[in-house]
Amino acid sequence: MADSRNKANRDRLLAILMEKAVTFGDFTLASGRKSRYYLDSRLVTLDPEGAWLVAESILDTLSREGIRAKAIGGLTLGADPIAGAVAAVSHSRGEGMKGFIVRKEAKGHGKGKRIEGDLRAGDDVVVVDDVVTTAGSTIAAIRAVEEIGCVVAAVLCVVDREEGGAEALKGYRFYPLFTATDLLAGRGGA
Repeated sequence: MADSRNKANRDRLLAILMEKAVTFGDFTLASGRKSRYYLDSRLVTLDPEGAWLVAESILDTLSREGIRAKAIGGLTLGADPIAGAVAAVSHSRGEGMKGFIVRKEAKGHGKGKRIEGDLRAGDDVVVVDDVVTTAGSTIAAIRAVEEIGCVVAAVLCVVDREEGGAEALKGYRFYPLFTATDLLAGRGGA
């Protein structure tokens, strides 16, 4: 029963991503690379149904892979809605995974924190991103949490663009919910 529910959720999430997130044209990505398509995953991760489906899919992946962690988060802005959704849905499941946010640089005021959230040295964490291309943003988040002594139990993303990110993350347990191939196959290719 759970497997059929997971498959239905995954199929629905893929349909929403293809409908709302994929746009064709000429784009420059955060990595500086040019692309004929853009994945605006925030149109899905900030959508009520999309956020819930992303959270369910991430929690199902972690459960299936036997990964336990105290917190989930990543570099702002792509990871923010995902971490919040996963934290909320994990609470409803009785799992209580906290969220955290990694700033691009430490605040220049207050406590000067780079990481928002209740993380402690030794905590097992999941680093998440919306889209991984070269994994630069994901690696920045990994380095930030490792610098404070956290252990990265897994790295997840909504979509792996299959442009070197998986290779850059080869020292970590990396799980994309989908690949660019998955999304583009249903849209006639890139």
